[in-house]
Amino acid sequence: MKTAIRYYSKFGHSKQMAEAIAEVAGAKALPVSEPLTEPVDVLFLGAGVFLGKVNAAVGEFIGKLDPSAVKCVVCFGSSAIVASPVPMLRKMLESRGIAVAEQSFSCKGSMGPVHAGHPDAKDLEDFRNFVRGICAE
Repeated sequence: MKTAIRYYSKFGHSKQMAEAIAEVAGAKALPVSEPLTEPVDVLFLGAGVFLGKVNAAVGEFIGKLDPSAVKCVVCFGSSAIVASPVPMLRKMLESRGIAVAEQSFSCKGSMGPVHAGHPDAKDLEDFRNFVRGICAE
């Protein structure tokens, strides 16, 4: 299975999560500023929520994706206030005709004292286990 990982990380949480995917999936975790240059079976795409939305750079990345080059996107992310960035990512991807997996992963992300220390070691291990399940399919 050909896998790619892209993320946007304002506070480092999505980067931590992307690096956890890389450990399991054997693909390099790259920021959304790096375009997808070849077709993939699975694209792991992650972001956090800041001021109620995902960063515009994520939308720009999605806008440049060739829907025929991505069989399926698995969304992930963290948030301190909003429940999850996944519904926002899903909406942007589906509006481009890009298939999005039903499975996704979200966890708490710290912002100042809110959810301090998250994602923590348990969050990241839970995420690695989630990725193992995706890669086994």
